[in-house]
Amino acid sequence: MHSRWIEEVLMNIEKVIVGKREIAELSITALLAGGHVLLEDVPGVGKTMLVRALATTIGAQFKRIQFTPDLLPSDVSGVSVYNPQTMQFEFRPGPLIGNIILADEINRTSPKTQSALLEGMEESSITVDGTTIQLPKPFFVMATQNPIEYEGTYPLPEAQLDRFIFKLKMGYPTKLQEMDILKRAERQLPIEQIQSVLTISELVELQRQVQEVIVDDTIVSYIVDCAEATRQHESISLGVSPRGSLSLMKACQAYAFIRGRSYVLPDDVQYLAPFAFSHRLILHPQAKYEGIDPIEIIQQVLQQIEVPVHRSTI
Repeated sequence: MHSRWIEEVLMNIEKVIVGKREIAELSITALLAGGHVLLEDVPGVGKTMLVRALATTIGAQFKRIQFTPDLLPSDVSGVSVYNPQTMQFEFRPGPLIGNIILADEINRTSPKTQSALLEGMEESSITVDGTTIQLPKPFFVMATQNPIEYEGTYPLPEAQLDRFIFKLKMGYPTKLQEMDILKRAERQLPIEQIQSVLTISELVELQRQVQEVIVDDTIVSYIVDCAEATRQHESISLGVSPRGSLSLMKACQAYAFIRGRSYVLPDDVQYLAPFAFSHRLILHPQAKYEGIDPIEIIQQVLQQIEVPVHRSTI
């Protein structure tokens, strides 16, 4: 049953986003794993439309936050306002109170405002005037940032990047794909034509089922070996944290679930590791100067680590 749901979600998104099935699939993987996604790419390649399509497809409450230098934490999380009629303070929720949140150009706002978003991502709750407010379930953030404009921006520090389960790039479409995009939008935007195919309660149930996917001890050991190898690599000054290992394991559970399996394979680890690990690495200055790509390092690490070839008794 869940395979039909996942396929319907993907087909719905593909009505809006042309030629990006892998990105859509990875986004759904992150959503099912309870993680969040950082989309880094140039403007106009469909980042916002992808998030809107995902929210519409599952009938979720969609909120968009345009991060600007003058944005305050209260503009994100909400604020308590005094009501003279009741003579009490009333909480007015901000755009962070929703199911699927688009944090657009997150690196354009101050670290103080970024922290309001990141608290919700990590704790599934926010604190306003000393009061803790639980966020709705599911709660999923897709943050975007532009990699070509750094003037007037506040790059996310490594400790905050570590809170994203994946870092993804959309990339430009091919010529035929771009022609298809233009033809689809000739009379009406595709986003206005799609309907939800999944309810919030069904999605929460799928997230629960993902947690039941079996991760054999040999797979757990394999993930830890890969993380440890990044900490010892000569080109890396700071490797993957235990949070990164945990994120990869949860992502593998979700990906196996999407593939219709009740267990994780080494292939899942090898496929997802570059998306889950690359943004968590800090390279040595010399490696940066030489233009070494973190993804290349992760591929090297995966080639060096012995791949488990059998399952232990479960």
